[in-house]
Parts: sequence; C-alpha cells; structure tokens
Amino acid sequence: MTLQNKVELLAPAGNLEKMKIALNYGADAVYGGTSTFSLRIRSGKEFDMDAYAEGIAYAHARGKKVYSTVNSFPFNSQLKLYENHIAKIAELKPDALIVSSPGVVKIAHRVAPDIPIHLSTQANVMNAMDAEVYYDLGVKRIIVAREISLKDCEAIKTHLPDLELEIFVHGSMCFAYSGRCLISSLQTGRVPNRGSCANDCRFPYEIYAHNPESGTTFRLDEEEGIGTYIMNAKDMNMASHVDEILKSGVIDSLKIEGRTKSPYYAGVVTKAYRHAIDDYYANDFDETRYQRELGTTQNRGFTDAYLLSRPFERNNTESNDFSMQYGTHQVAGLVSEDGLSWKCKDKTCIGDSVEIVLPVGATIEMADNDIGKIDEVNGQYWLTFKKMLSTSGKEFECIHSGDLHDILLPTQLPSYTILRRKIDEALEKKGLAESSTPMRQEQESKNN
Repeated sequence: MTLQNKVELLAPAGNLEKMKIALNYGADAVYGGTSTFSLRIRSGKEFDMDAYAEGIAYAHARGKKVYSTVNSFPFNSQLKLYENHIAKIAELKPDALIVSSPGVVKIAHRVAPDIPIHLSTQANVMNAMDAEVYYDLGVKRIIVAREISLKDCEAIKTHLPDLELEIFVHGSMCFAYSGRCLISSLQTGRVPNRGSCANDCRFPYEIYAHNPESGTTFRLDEEEGIGTYIMNAKDMNMASHVDEILKSGVIDSLKIEGRTKSPYYAGVVTKAYRHAIDDYYANDFDETRYQRELGTTQNRGFTDAYLLSRPFERNNTESNDFSMQYGTHQVAGLVSEDGLSWKCKDKTCIGDSVEIVLPVGATIEMADNDIGKIDEVNGQYWLTFKKMLSTSGKEFECIHSGDLHDILLPTQLPSYTILRRKIDEALEKKGLAESSTPMRQEQESKNN
C-alpha cells in the first residue's frame, strides 16, 4: 500500500454532533444513518433526515465521506419500505450504502445505481468464495466478520484484488458470533439483527442447578474473584497491531465501533487511531502513545480479539468480574462548534484546571484574562478557570454536569475541543471510591 493509497480511518456517527467530532478528530469517513432499517435504532433516532443531510454536506465540504447504514434484515412486508427508504437516502448523495442481505443489495442497485454498496459484517463473510458471490452481485467493499483472520483477508484480496476489505479495530464485541445472538430476543423481545439489542450479555447472572425428581433448586456460588458477568466480552483494541495490519497491504479501511458511545469516545478514539495510522506511514509507530489515550475511555477491559489469533485459541476475551470500568480520565466539558463557549460534563469550579484535548491538526493561543488562563506544560495545554460566566451573563462558583448554560472561554478554541481531568480528581470531587473500582453497566456515566 503506497502513501498515495493510505488506509481509510472510518469512525462512528451516532448523531450530528458526534459526526462532526469524529471528522474533526481525524476520521476520513464516518458511518451512520437514521433509525429506519439500521442496526443501531437507539443511535439513529438522533438523526432525522434534515440533520443527516446536514452531516453529509458537512463531511463533503471537508473532503470526507459518509456511509449510510441500511443493514438490518427485511421481512416480506417491508421490502417496499426498504426501497422507499433507500431512494430517500440516495437523494442525500452518501458515499456508500451499508447493507446486509443479497436481496437488499439488489434493491440498492435498482433504486440507487450510482451509489457504491458495502456489505455489512452481519453477512459474516469469512472466505474468498462467499466474497466472490457478493462481488459478482456488485458489492464494492466487504466489512468482514470480526472472527476472520488477517491471513484469510489476504486470501480474499489475492482472489479478488479489486474488492475493498474493511475490518473492525476498536469497540464493543458481541458475545455471539458477529451479532447472531438470541439472548436479547428471548429475554426482552428486542431483536439484535433488527437493531434493538438490549445488551443482555453485559449483565451479571446467577447460576442454579435444578433436580427435576425432587424439585430442589440450588444456587451455585461463583469462585471468589471470578464474578458473574459470564457472557461479557471485553472491548476490541487493535491499536498495538495497526502496523502489522497496514504492513499486510490488504486492508482498505479500519473501522471503529461505537455509534451509541459518547462524544468523548468519538473524538479520543478516532484521534488515537489517526495518529497510529499516520505514524506508521511516517515510520514513527509507537503503540504506547495510542494505548495511553485509549485507556482514558471507559471500557470493559481490552482484547486484541481474533484477527491475529484464532477464536478458540483465545482465553482473554471475556471480562467476568465487571461490566464496565472507568478510564484514566473524565470529561469536564465540551467546547461549542463556534469555539467561544463550553458545556459542562462534570462538576467544575472556579480555580479548577483541566486538560485541553485538541482536534487533529488544531492549534491554540495562550491566554490570561478575567475568565481564565491557558498554559502549556510539557507539551500539554491546561485551562484554569478564574470566572464562570455564561453567555447570558449569569455567574457561577461551580457548574454541574448536565447544566445547559454555555460558559465563556478566555479565548476562542477549535470546534469541539475536549476539556478533561484525571479520574482520581473527578471521583474525589464526587466523593466516590478509587478510580480502579469497576462500574456496573447501569451506573455507567454518559459523559465518558
């Protein structure tokens, strides 16, 4: 793969704000869609057609791409609805349609013949023969199953050199085989392959043994320290292997999972992989830099999954004793698109200092005035608040998470700059336990 043909970095876009953040933090392309026929209904509800059209225009104005998700599986009664929806999406001129089934591939070709088709990972392509079937149907790119190996990707590329291959490199993993899970359907009636998975695999479970002859039921106690999150998969994290992946020369796009995750996740994870890719091409690859940033996000523990190892050879892909844990940092605030103010994501008071995390390629000017002071210390930028003044003129001693006031900055910052602090400081302000304490999923902060 030449410098002129760099691998693409593809980031999630759960709503318009997260789409803009991902693009500002280094994504070459983003994927997402409205809730209609998408596998992320909860995320898609934040995108109506007008907002989605705005997002596509925003991306195209910056030379970036948008791939539209229409990747659920239709019933017979929905075929005409799929056709109508694809026609509406096509009017917005996305750069590709992501679909899952051969029938929808045919619909897309008929209704939107000028828009490339990408095959969703839900199709479970694992070999050159299946890849050829979809290639013959006119699919331009295949998002391969998470269980595939890099060697199998190489075999597909050798057989079909013009077929683009996309792989997941970061984010949540499914307990089941590439999303083919019935647990959510069984317990809540929410169907994973139709976009409404309830993430039942993330919950703790108690195990019982029942004797049908006596009618006796015993509760089985878990071994101490093992825990009861018996189906909870760790999060994929392939940042340390970006160099190996790119060196193979057979992968066209690196994909980050996470349309329902936070704006902080969208920005920081995208930026980490942007640097990993760029550093590889500059012969300056250093995995510790990227892992340090990825470790600032909440996670279920990390695994490098199956691309370089067979699934049955792995014994570290589950996190049995907790559902979610804090990262090393907590978001304090997010700067507005115009860069003149910020909104609070974690309690912040006069006198507090927070780290400034800039979008890719952005610069910053030092400042020192009545509102606050910006310093540079060892290559990091810090903002110290002297006054909490809203754009409407209201003053605060402290501003709390969820407060909707726009708080003035001492100087204009780049759009969607992130303000953060270390987790120990954040928890101390809340009066909570040590940062290493894992969190139950239902207690998970929405800010990080």
